[in-house]
Amino acid sequence: MTDERLTVHHYFHIETFRHRDIFEQLEKVWDVLPRIGEYVESVLKEEILGRVMKGAFIEGRVEIKEGTVVEPGACLLGPVIIGKNCQVRHGAYLRGPVLVGDEVVLGHGSEFKNCILLDGAQVPHLSYVGDSVIGNRSHLGASVIVANLKLTRNEIVVKLDGAEFPTGLKKFGVILGDGAEIGCQSVINPGTLIGPGTIAYPLSSLRGYYPPGSLIKTRTVSEVSAKF
Repeated sequence: MTDERLTVHHYFHIETFRHRDIFEQLEKVWDVLPRIGEYVESVLKEEILGRVMKGAFIEGRVEIKEGTVVEPGACLLGPVIIGKNCQVRHGAYLRGPVLVGDEVVLGHGSEFKNCILLDGAQVPHLSYVGDSVIGNRSHLGASVIVANLKLTRNEIVVKLDGAEFPTGLKKFGVILGDGAEIGCQSVINPGTLIGPGTIAYPLSSLRGYYPPGSLIKTRTVSEVSAKF
């Protein structure tokens, strides 16, 4: 029997997500990552119902729902699906496959590839999100980086209570639960699992598993002396 902490429902409320079918019959939550490309290609409708401002660049198969605004300087390389009432801000770079829910912010200078952003997720400033799932109403502070590849290029192994779970993946960033808040300039290391409602202070270095409702503080000590 799969440990509950490794399942989809430990991290996300998906019942109202338009594309919840992508999460069906997963043994472990990260098993969704290799599915993203095939799923997006299979359900994508090439239509732009939102507003694409002059100066935005779109290439390949793209679906954009009502109320979404794509600002000048944004770059979308399909396959990409974006839901309703989203903001794709100046300088956002989406390298498909990318699957985006409703009321999501894809921010200035932020890059996204092979990822899912559930409803209300916010990545507003200067971040990288690859091979990851960002939960409902979760938020990445400015310059949060999701690292998705180990320096050794080895398979990513999730460790939980001393047990090891090989993922079969060389690229795997984060499973970020609903309503989580990650402080500015934090780094999320490959294969990290962060429970819903977690708060991580700025400049955190995150790895491993964090239970729901965790408060993560990285404390630093500053030494102050006379200038002369």
